[in-house]
Amino acid sequence: MWSYHPDLLAKPVPRYTSYPTAMEFAEDVGTDDYAQALDAVEPATPISLYVHIPFCESICWYCGCNTGAAGRKQRLDDYLTALRTEIALVAKRLGGRGRVRRIAFGGGSPNAIAPVELVRLLDLLLTVFDAHRPDVSIELDPRGFSPEWALVLAAAQVTRVSLGVQTFAPHVQQAIGRIQPLSHIERVVAALRLRGIDAINFDLMYGLPEQTLADLDATLDETVRLMPSRIALFGYAHLPDMIPRQRRIVAANLPDARLRFDQARLGHRRLTAAGYIPVGFDHFARADDALAVAAREGRVNRNFQGFTEDDTPVLLGFGASAISKFPDLIVQNEKRSGPYRDLVEAGRLAVARGIRVDAEEQRRAGHIRDLLCNGCAHLGLDEIAPARNALSDFERRGIIAWDDGALVIRDCGLPYARHVAARFDRIRGNIRSIQGPSP
Repeated sequence: MWSYHPDLLAKPVPRYTSYPTAMEFAEDVGTDDYAQALDAVEPATPISLYVHIPFCESICWYCGCNTGAAGRKQRLDDYLTALRTEIALVAKRLGGRGRVRRIAFGGGSPNAIAPVELVRLLDLLLTVFDAHRPDVSIELDPRGFSPEWALVLAAAQVTRVSLGVQTFAPHVQQAIGRIQPLSHIERVVAALRLRGIDAINFDLMYGLPEQTLADLDATLDETVRLMPSRIALFGYAHLPDMIPRQRRIVAANLPDARLRFDQARLGHRRLTAAGYIPVGFDHFARADDALAVAAREGRVNRNFQGFTEDDTPVLLGFGASAISKFPDLIVQNEKRSGPYRDLVEAGRLAVARGIRVDAEEQRRAGHIRDLLCNGCAHLGLDEIAPARNALSDFERRGIIAWDDGALVIRDCGLPYARHVAARFDRIRGNIRSIQGPSP
């Protein structure tokens, strides 16, 4: 049974899809650092590629992604031209070094572009990089899905599709500006499976306006019936001052802290009871899925796409706002589409900011990753005393336990995994020194 600590839940902490977080990125790290990191990639280094399509056919009110409306064809064409140019620039810099194991298309909604444009992008990636039958995944907006997309994805040997479902409750869909009937989601799933694509992810949300426990329960009923391979159950973050489109959501209609907690707990209980393996604090996978296998073997990782079995040390991001990650460096491209196009059209790498990750920060990142992904972190002998002191409140509440040198998040403490991890954050935490070998 999860324990309820409203004072902890009221304290915002990062989602730690990276450490250091994007809040620490600075403009004194940029193009030269990225170029040097690319030059240092060894020939056999495993690499993952991420391609960002920052456009959607229509903009949902809750969305915090870097995306815009895809209504202007010329704007979309210009972006795709710049994207292909950036891919070619980075590939030339690598000079055939590194081996691509995964390619992911995200957004926005990659199906805001025409199917033929996706094929062109994928063909380019497979041509200019050392990539032999990589795993290919794509995020899709079900509202823009068509039978043509199913054919194209199957022909392109896409291995995994993520669908933005969010909720099946019609009145909640109305409240977030995203209308997509259950029958349509059923047709999308059936069309994908008909073409041999069975690795299907559902993104669901709790904490939405006007969403009740019964609404979430009914959505989970339909989700379990449709049996996606993976489910991500995210909590909606209402930040209208930072994300203007969220001002269309009536804050008074949002669930309070207790109801949000009960919704997250219901989701965990329902999905685990249905046989899904919990991964981290908000992902679930069928027992036969690669992510569930990685969870059983303690190999789960975390990156900008959430919990994953991807353990490649290098992630290269393409497109406006895309992030690239190396063991000792994280960089982010220019966020605005116009300036991004200007940079790559001038033959320059598009990085605008980033952060170097020294040995101590790598150790902190390792502990944060292990706590979030595996619920356990093994500390060095000289780390235990300061960590135990910094985490004494969590220990008193029964959220954590100690097993020799291992810090363990107890089952009842799962909702507070990020709060525990945050104590290892150099800026937000209170563990001032991290010693020992790099993870």
